Amino acid sequence: MEGITLEERRKLFAEKFVLCQPALSAVGDETRQHIIRTLIEHCGEGGLRVGQIQRNTNISRTAVSHHLKILMEAGIITVSRRGTMNFYYLDPASSSLKLVAELWRDAEEMMDVCLAKVKERTENEII
Repeated sequence: MEGITLEERRKLFAEKFVLCQPALSAVGDETRQHIIRTLIEHCGEGGLRVGQIQRNTNISRTAVSHHLKILMEAGIITVSRRGTMNFYYLDPASSSLKLVAELWRDAEEMMDVCLAKVKERTENEII
């Protein structure tokens, strides 16, 4: 993000934060975190069905379905329908978690910029 002002960076960061709010809210729940971990642990298997997720997480089928709906609405997971069966999985190309990862990288850059400004101000006060 070189060549843009700190104020422009702050504005872009705030806009990205708003875009990430549904995903951040969704992953704030411990049960959904458990489901995401389960899907990651079984990646490469073509997705998991509700019953498989239920057995791996010891969460009721109804609760699993409820949490899967929230994760799908937040853009975190994807469903693949094969006949009458639904398979849930994380698609790295389209998951909103990718945007959240970018947000954290941007946050780290912003903190570095802020730290540099604090150091600069401190040095100027000493002089």
